Amino acid sequence: MAKDTPPRWDRKMQQRLARGEAAALGELYDRFASLVHSQAHRMLDDESAADLVTREVFGYVWENPDAYDPKQGSMRSWVARLTHRQSVRRLRGTAPSAFAQGYEDGTDDDGTCGAEDAVAREELEERVRRATAAARADYIVASMPAPLRAALELAYIQRRDYRQTAADLGVTEDEARHRLRLGLQLLSTANTRPLEGSSPPGYGRAL
Repeated sequence: MAKDTPPRWDRKMQQRLARGEAAALGELYDRFASLVHSQAHRMLDDESAADLVTREVFGYVWENPDAYDPKQGSMRSWVARLTHRQSVRRLRGTAPSAFAQGYEDGTDDDGTCGAEDAVAREELEERVRRATAAARADYIVASMPAPLRAALELAYIQRRDYRQTAADLGVTEDEARHRLRLGLQLLSTANTRPLEGSSPPGYGRAL
């Protein structure tokens, strides 16, 4: 779908939120809360932190519906970007206090680069990279067509082989293999591409 023609639901939802319709926020929450929470939990590995991010994301959407630009993509991808951004901020907030406060020039007070801060910085950024890839994988699975998602869930969550997967789905074994192969091809992009719908410079307002 072209970026300048978002789904009708997205356009109407933004309009309803802009009018302050509480029922619209409830509908948005029902549709995307599980996606937001699972993405945040995958990145943060903390139930309470994921709950907090979920509240923050929907609070931001409620207060800033005009920050969503339908021309830049779906509301689903916008909500996913907000979740990713806020989760990364919380990840970085777990760094040692000196690093969390930040030294813009990368030096200590005596003008030397602190070895411990450098290690902490690298470990933190690696954690962010891993969490981002994991969150993208979750997003891909949640966004892929239902037949592919069902095949992957049967094979990799319920540990079914492709014959059992075919039987459970009521399709041929060849079709089951085809769905699994396509699903895995989509998932393989999780480690090589940015999160779905990564915004161009200047898009929207920061969370």
